[in-house]
Amino acid sequence: MSPGSGASTSLDGGSFDTFLEGWLVRHEHYLEELLTAQQQCSEYQGDDVKDLITRVLSHYQQYFEEKSRVAQRNVFLVFAPTWLSSLECASLWITGFKPGFALRLVFSSVQDLSREQSERIERLMEETKVEERVLNDELARVQESVAAPPLLEMARKQARRTNVEGGREEALLTLRKALEEVVAGADLLRMTTTMKVVEMLKPEQNVRYLTAATQLFLNLRNLGLPKDANTKG
Repeated sequence: MSPGSGASTSLDGGSFDTFLEGWLVRHEHYLEELLTAQQQCSEYQGDDVKDLITRVLSHYQQYFEEKSRVAQRNVFLVFAPTWLSSLECASLWITGFKPGFALRLVFSSVQDLSREQSERIERLMEETKVEERVLNDELARVQESVAAPPLLEMARKQARRTNVEGGREEALLTLRKALEEVVAGADLLRMTTTMKVVEMLKPEQNVRYLTAATQLFLNLRNLGLPKDANTKG
């Protein structure tokens, strides 16, 4: 932390960095539990598996809730998150994972889907594509509204917590509100899509699906951080 930055820590990524450090420790523990449940499925009772699934989903919900708090304080920051590697940032869609990708992950991680399950997931994929396009169009409209260089520079200043000219304050507030609504819509789509998938799958299928998702998150991070370190070095 640079000198004098303490006052803004709660307003930028500093507080999320602290949250993420603990969240990742728990994330690795959940991955261990999921792998154990997957490998020793005969020893896990139905209630145990359901409890694990509930706890893992709550774990992800905590991430979204904390990220939402950051967006409410400084929405520009979640579009260029300082807590993620360049590789992780490159995989983002409106500040998080793309819901359609989560659906494709079902087909690659769960090999025993019934025909009915496959058809329901395929229908959900089509519905999700429509929702994604709506959000893409909305974000594009917001971006077009700030195409003028002065407003773009104003957004950069706000992300860096530097002063904004008084005459631009009203436009900045409008921009922030619009971006916050798009991010909230994208996060809602992510969570509702995930919950719909979980409802479609059997408990043991959910264990495989959540294991794949949890591993993917860690793999991206473990690949991205060393690359960034080497680039800086």
